[in-house]
Amino acid sequence: MTRKLSRTIPSVLVAVMLGGCVIDDAMTTPGRLIDPASGSSTNIASLTAVVEANPGDASAYNMRGTAYGRANKLREALADFDKAIEINPQYYQAYANRALVYRRMDNLSAALNDYNTALRINPGYDAALVGRGNIYRLQNQSDRALEDFNAAIRSNSGDGRAYHNRALIYQSQNLHAFAVEDFGIAIGLDPQAPEPYNGRGVSYLATGDIDAALQDFNQALQIDRDYADAWANRGLALEYQGDPNKARAAYNRALQLRPNYPPAKEGLARIDSGKPPVR
Repeated sequence: MTRKLSRTIPSVLVAVMLGGCVIDDAMTTPGRLIDPASGSSTNIASLTAVVEANPGDASAYNMRGTAYGRANKLREALADFDKAIEINPQYYQAYANRALVYRRMDNLSAALNDYNTALRINPGYDAALVGRGNIYRLQNQSDRALEDFNAAIRSNSGDGRAYHNRALIYQSQNLHAFAVEDFGIAIGLDPQAPEPYNGRGVSYLATGDIDAALQDFNQALQIDRDYADAWANRGLALEYQGDPNKARAAYNRALQLRPNYPPAKEGLARIDSGKPPVR
């Protein structure tokens, strides 16, 4: 996990206080949500005790499902969210949580259905607006994605994920000045999330500001040393700076973290061939 989900108080108290808890989608990359602290056997056992003591409490299942999701135990998470929804069909947070698990399982249609249900129950729920916007973004429905991110910002202007994901849309449209601005807002709202630094660095690269890009990639890696995307992007920035040896080391680190990652493999192939990166 990137924005550390281990920022918790004892798990039994969490279950009581945060029954509406949602799985943090780490800005945009749900595959990076594994959090050993939240998914530890001790924490799961504590939450299981809460479930067993309160078998009719939808929030107890939602909380344990959240922990399972953060630990990448997706089948167990789905079962708990299913149960929470069975107990309380109006539990919009559980629909949004289940949607994120479906997204991580590449079942985008099921995820979209659950986000739609959550928003029918609570039209201003920013987590579901951001989640549904991400589904639309993955489906190349940029206009719909922008509508959801804008709505999320209107609903909760302090949600850095909405700015971050809107920036990704601007970036895909080569509107890098707007993207840099939104990434900057996301960073201001959550300075410990590495994704906006990485995203802003990509836009800086696209506009030729290599020094600023490298600074952002380095900051992302200072927060999360296991961030393969940022290592690969750092390698590209170092290539642009004419430092193939450091670039090679960055690409190799990206491949250690994510074997066969295409940007890293392509970077190494360029260095081996002596070809410069295309600007």
